[in-house]
Amino acid sequence: MFNNLFRCMACSLLVFAFSACSQQADKQPEKNMITTLESVSKKAPEWSKDAAIYEVNLRQYSQEGTFAAFEPHLPRLQKMGIKIIWLMPIHPIGVEKRKGALGSYYSVKDYTGIDPSLGTLDDFKRLVRKTHELGMYLVLDWVANHSAWDNPWMEKHPDWYTRNDSGEVIPPVPDWSDVADLNFDNHDMRAEMIRALAYWVEETDIDGFRCDMAGMVPLDFWRAARKQLDDIKPVFMLGEWEEPSIHEAFDMSYTWKLHHLMKDVAHQKNTAKDIRATIETYLKEYPPDAYRVQFTSNHDENSWQGTVFERLGDGAEAFAALTTVIPGMPLIYSGQEAGLSKRLAFFEKDVIDWQPHPFAELYTTLLHLKRDNEALWNGEYGGGITFIDSDSEHVLAFTREKDGNSIAAVFNLSATPQRVEMTAGDLEPVFPSGPQLKSQNGQSIIELKPWAYQIYKKADK
Repeated sequence: MFNNLFRCMACSLLVFAFSACSQQADKQPEKNMITTLESVSKKAPEWSKDAAIYEVNLRQYSQEGTFAAFEPHLPRLQKMGIKIIWLMPIHPIGVEKRKGALGSYYSVKDYTGIDPSLGTLDDFKRLVRKTHELGMYLVLDWVANHSAWDNPWMEKHPDWYTRNDSGEVIPPVPDWSDVADLNFDNHDMRAEMIRALAYWVEETDIDGFRCDMAGMVPLDFWRAARKQLDDIKPVFMLGEWEEPSIHEAFDMSYTWKLHHLMKDVAHQKNTAKDIRATIETYLKEYPPDAYRVQFTSNHDENSWQGTVFERLGDGAEAFAALTTVIPGMPLIYSGQEAGLSKRLAFFEKDVIDWQPHPFAELYTTLLHLKRDNEALWNGEYGGGITFIDSDSEHVLAFTREKDGNSIAAVFNLSATPQRVEMTAGDLEPVFPSGPQLKSQNGQSIIELKPWAYQIYKKADK
């Protein structure tokens, strides 16, 4: 057991000024907001208990931008500690009202088709098989709220779309002009959408879905879809939304508030004490079995708000580490392990610059720690979090324990040094090259440089 004593010896100031907000998180229209309805029985697949998830932007992953070109990366990702592969939408992209030369993945022209630029159905099935052979799982990004304007549904079933008072089909929000809003009051459309979801599970053996802007679709639709999918095989469902009730149909939801707060800490608007308060609020408001996805970047944040280095500055590494040890499932976006230092164009070809970077080793170390230490597992499978009071608002320190597995962590989320006193017990540092404990007058001291951190685990016997 760890002695839960961290005492900060100094205070500090933040000096960075980076401001960003998620395009999607800030656009949560009131239409179709979640309402409380009868629950559906669901449970996250057991294999997800220790998982980390990796978002794949196929268009930008390689010059070819295909399933076949991505496939050789699977062993590398498996070695890094990734268990769930999330592919951004793979469907044909609409041409009508398209943005840019290539358009958005999220403008779906055919829900049961594959964009020919990515490969064939057989290529995709091969990728799924290879993923499974490595003990990994694959989920597809699903766009239920809207379709491309030239989706055949528009002509065959015009009543499947939302219209204004003048009878014109409208986008979900004005800025999303390349997509048309689907009308979930139409039950025939709902049934066809569920059939399309089921097709991918039955035909290709995928393991679930990441559902785009899930809260803009009625929750009773997701409940019905989840029940039918689980009847085929137990699936993993990630809903892009932040509201406790979404867990009545989904296993995992987003932590947008915490994500934005990390940027605000880097921007001097908030401190580590606010991060602690937000995590504590999450634990009170969300059900115990709820997985929460923790991330410093994704496709929207990178393209529209900037790289992690733009948004988080010298705190980028500390926040990356933090997402792996607080309650939740860490998400890594394509290229983060290579130190992705550019905003990938969203509607154009813009290939990731693959190069060696310290983040690859960082993620490998921490994702293996998560896999091997039950205290860091997801939802009810993992341990709770006990925060340690500190004299400084810029120090975040905590322990997590589960069935004899333990970790302790201390983060300096500021731009000035911190000096922390703690009693270590049988702790050993996860990063031997990081800040070390020093004995002084019978006390253990750790000196943290700006944005430095250390994570400890119970010493091997």
